[in-house]
Amino acid sequence: MHLTFRKIALLAAVAVLGGCRAAQAETTPAPATQGLSVSLPRFFSDNMVLQQGAPVPIWGWGRDGATVTVRFRTQTVSTRVKNGKWLVRLGSLKAGGPDTLTITSGETIALTNVLVGEVWLASGQSNMEFPLRQSQGAADDIASSANPMIRFLKVPKARRDSPANDIGASWTECASRTAQNFSAVAYYFARDLRKALHVPVGVIEADWGGSPAEVWMQREFLQANPRYRTEVFGAWIVAQDQYERSLAAYNQQKSEAKEKGIEFTNAVPRRPWKPAELYNGMVAPLAGCAIKGVIWYQGESNAGSAEDAMVYHALLPDLIRNWRELWGEGAFPFLLVQLAPFGNIRPTPAESSWASVREAQLQATEILPNVGLAVITDVGEEHNIHPPRKEPVGARLALAARAIAYHEAIEYSGPVFKRAKIERNQIVLTFTHADGGLEARGGDLSGFAICGPDRKFVWANAEVKGLDQVLVHSTNVAHPMAARYGWANYPVVNLWNKAGLPASPFRTDDFAPQ
Repeated sequence: MHLTFRKIALLAAVAVLGGCRAAQAETTPAPATQGLSVSLPRFFSDNMVLQQGAPVPIWGWGRDGATVTVRFRTQTVSTRVKNGKWLVRLGSLKAGGPDTLTITSGETIALTNVLVGEVWLASGQSNMEFPLRQSQGAADDIASSANPMIRFLKVPKARRDSPANDIGASWTECASRTAQNFSAVAYYFARDLRKALHVPVGVIEADWGGSPAEVWMQREFLQANPRYRTEVFGAWIVAQDQYERSLAAYNQQKSEAKEKGIEFTNAVPRRPWKPAELYNGMVAPLAGCAIKGVIWYQGESNAGSAEDAMVYHALLPDLIRNWRELWGEGAFPFLLVQLAPFGNIRPTPAESSWASVREAQLQATEILPNVGLAVITDVGEEHNIHPPRKEPVGARLALAARAIAYHEAIEYSGPVFKRAKIERNQIVLTFTHADGGLEARGGDLSGFAICGPDRKFVWANAEVKGLDQVLVHSTNVAHPMAARYGWANYPVVNLWNKAGLPASPFRTDDFAPQ
């Protein structure tokens, strides 16, 4: 980001934030069953899954002063409507079902085929949105997908300027017709989790292709950080101004072409993402519902430049903090998918904004509790930003969930860099998560680079030493200073542990991009 742009962005941010009014909840009509005195958000529906082992909030709208009674299994909980709203909490539930949940206030609403099990929120951008029908091996997986113990809730896309109170969608059972259009990553995650836990699994899908992290965060949370006033809001204001100018020029050209009878084929300019707009439309209505955790596949849209990637180092952990605050359930598990390889393979080591985003994703697991990472350096495609191999992605997320959320004593991560030590003309790298030892898949180790005091990285030789170390050296670097692994948009790498999981890209230095 150039200095001139920073100044413009800062002035714009101060102007708009100083004069903006507090966001108010949009007056989305209460989705009442017509004529009834009590109503619910649509995601409290037939076929839903309630979270086991935790208090379960149920809420809705009604006439002030009316008594609302919720019954489920042996529990009966009542409250009164105040300011048009009501909320009750069911006590901890055991997995099972199906059962019927009723809400009574004069009339009765009955929600049928309700299960209790594990509920996860799946969110992010296009690789999370990528549907099962387009994934590799889809035909067989769709044909065998029917499972009444797995349920889906797909949140409709919605951009909002202030928080909405409902999403306008309901739960469905997992069947071939529903699974094929659901997130492939989320489906494979749910399928594997169901097999491992033997309890019902429900997944809420809320994603939108091309979306950056800041649109999924609460406006007030972003505004509280002075950095984001410039680098998020200020950047959006500048981009919005450019968009409006481009749109005006587009409309003018289109009008002139029409007057002259000329075919107009120019593409319409793309509206920039507004901070918080997907949080408002797709997350705020869900905030507070009982969930076990989140699976998150996003970051491509924050990897446009080195500057964008560095902002993402702050945005990603802040997004996790923001959502945990909103749900109020403590440090619930938040499982990330690291970006897949994409882009040209470079013959020599180079700076990479995609590598920087991968570093931010890895660092989030180190600075926050209960954050896991599914590394997928083996499933990318050089010229396809949407690699179709989604089954390994869901499988690795499920492994992370079993270890982090459900405390199974299993290896869930590939090798993770721990420390580096310089010994004469080589660097000794030590790793955690070297379950059973380290190994090179498909030949000699690849993807390692090394530099000397000139900070110019060159490809290096590397070999495994013992159970958890790799030696890195190069005849072109007599006095090594730092090492990197997989530091590229499209890393070609092959370090794995013997549990069958690939190592995360990393660097031992903290050099600024040259």
